[in-house]
Amino acid sequence: MAASTAPRLSPPLALGLPLALFFVVFVFAPMLLLAYVSLHDTPDLTGFGLRQYVKFLGDGFNLGILGNTLWLGLRVTLLALLLGFPLAYLYTLAPPRWQGVLLLLVLLPLLTSSVVRTFAWVVILGRQGIVNSVLIDLGLIADPLKLLYTPGAVVVALAQIELPLMVLPLITALSNLDANLRQASLALGAGHWRTFTQVTVPLSMPGLLAGSLLVFASSVSAFVTQTLVGGGQQMFMPFYMYQQAIQAGNYPFAAAIAILLLVCVLGVVAAINALGRRSKGFVHA
Repeated sequence: MAASTAPRLSPPLALGLPLALFFVVFVFAPMLLLAYVSLHDTPDLTGFGLRQYVKFLGDGFNLGILGNTLWLGLRVTLLALLLGFPLAYLYTLAPPRWQGVLLLLVLLPLLTSSVVRTFAWVVILGRQGIVNSVLIDLGLIADPLKLLYTPGAVVVALAQIELPLMVLPLITALSNLDANLRQASLALGAGHWRTFTQVTVPLSMPGLLAGSLLVFASSVSAFVTQTLVGGGQQMFMPFYMYQQAIQAGNYPFAAAIAILLLVCVLGVVAAINALGRRSKGFVHA
């Protein structure tokens, strides 16, 4: 009997085939369907063209919502970086017996649903919440402050919720640094601050960029936190999509909003990847 001449996949390709099929069925196919819906002119899915995109891009109100969403992601990323970098740096300097404790504290929020953590912030920042109660008890204020349903509340809540996504890549990057480099910098006369800014930070740039990418992408699409902490008084792209799809029933316009947000996020991803390649070249120069 003649041997079969049918081509056989190599082991790496065979192992990756289920994952590739998963992405095709549950990622690429829904994205193609979303793009197809966005190209219809009416909510009844009649007509075909770019009317929904022209409608969005030609309205200053819509562009303002897009800008506010991207600005929110930037502010959350910067705050998460300011909070996460010292925590990750402290992890690398801590004794091994304390590193496990610090890592547990970083991972512990991930074991709780983001919805639960969001409701916790609603309780903390409410008019009769923990912050206002403490300030009133200390005599610092006479009447409760409006902390909830403000832009600052959304930024703080999202930064705390997304903080592990910033800290974990930074811990990985900082842990892989050669400690002798810092010692050599100090021995050559550089102070601790100069060593930190010119040695530690540039060498940890891949982790910093990876964490920034994760936090930005997660924060601009955090529908639950944006809606609950913002109280629906601030319009961001996820809530705008929900409003157009569920309340107005305009699925083509909602799909166009989703595609435009995705394109903007991918643009930020491309920019961060470009910075990552430049920083990698700097490190190995």
